[in-house]
Order: sequence, then structure tokens, then C-alpha cells
Amino acid sequence: MATILAVDDEEDMLVLIENILKKNGHCIHAVQNPLELDENSLRKYDLILLDVMMPSIDGMTFCKKIRRIVDCPILFLTAKTMEADVVKGLLSGGDDYITKPFGVQELLARVEAHLRREQREKHAGFNLGSIRFDLSSKSIFVEEEKVPLTKSEYRICVLLAERKGQVFSKEQIYEQVFGYEGEGEPSAVSEHVKNIRAKFQRVGEKPIATVWGIGYKWN
Repeated sequence: MATILAVDDEEDMLVLIENILKKNGHCIHAVQNPLELDENSLRKYDLILLDVMMPSIDGMTFCKKIRRIVDCPILFLTAKTMEADVVKGLLSGGDDYITKPFGVQELLARVEAHLRREQREKHAGFNLGSIRFDLSSKSIFVEEEKVPLTKSEYRICVLLAERKGQVFSKEQIYEQVFGYEGEGEPSAVSEHVKNIRAKFQRVGEKPIATVWGIGYKWN
């Protein structure tokens, strides 16, 4: 199952896309106005379907804007068939295009093909306040200063930051960071968090909060 964002100003088109892809077990988030999206939330999607002609912002401009944030495949939905328009769309950061009107099997085939093929190395990053996450180097910076985290500490930070505000128990953090086969105990998470806090405090940040009796969250 993939998490897919569909952006189109036509509600009927979004309903059609949602009905088609849900039957294949995918989770669909349908949006009519792309400007209402929180850019930092875009990294959670496995694939984006993006209409070209929209009144708020055209799809190609929006694609170029978000390419610094997302690495997932972006497929344009377009009624335009001229080669120049297709080339422009691909140069703006798109991976493919689907011409409207499209059939059920065509949409499914294109989406599934890109999901199967998607093995690119993640190179994007994201910012939360003054804290910058560089996913290619697996590093975290405050302003321009790198926070000297271990591999496990980095993974905990990314897990919490990508779901900012969500509370995770020590058991949930341990399972998602180390997996069922990880060596050690969930109680080790407390020590990792303690070390993370100490390192961030040296650069004037306190990003991880304790929710007493439950676990931790990213502020």
C-alpha cells in the first residue's frame, strides 16, 4: 500500500482517482488547492498526481517549488498533448504524465509502474524552525552547525520530527528505529533521548518534549 497525494481543482476528477486507487489498497489524500498544503508534510507521500491547469498555481510551477522537499515520483495530469508542454513538465521535475481523459487501467498501470521503480536515493531535506534535516548525508544542523548525533540518535530525531506533535512511547520508538530484531531494550530509548537533548542544548535548542506517562514528541 502506498500513500498518494492527488491534486486537482476538479472535485469529480479527485473522486474518480480516489475510487480507482483505493481499490488497489492505496491511501489517497485528495486536495483541490495545492497552496493549502503544508510543504513539510509532502515528504510522507510515495507518489504525487498533479494536475497541470489549476487556478491557484499551475502544476509545473508547484512541482518546481516542491522538488527541493520531495523525492517521490510526480505524475502530471494534463489535457495538453503538445510535445513542448510535456518537455516543460518533465524539466520542472516531473517524472511522467497522464493525458486526460484516461482509463482506469492506464492510471493503475502508470502508478504501479512508478511505485515499483521507485528506488531512488533520498536527497531532499526539510526544516523545522532553525533545525535543518539533510536526508542525503543523514545529518542535522542548527543554523550552519552540525549536531554530532550517532546513527541511532539521528533515526530517533527523524522519526519524531517527521511526525511533529505525535507522541511515541519508548516501545514504539524502539520498534520503528531498531525493529523487532534490534538488540537491547526499549528502556535504552530514554538514554538516547537524554544524549540527544544534551547535544541540542549545546546549540540552544530543546526539540524533544516528554509527555509524562506516555513517551516523547518533537516540539
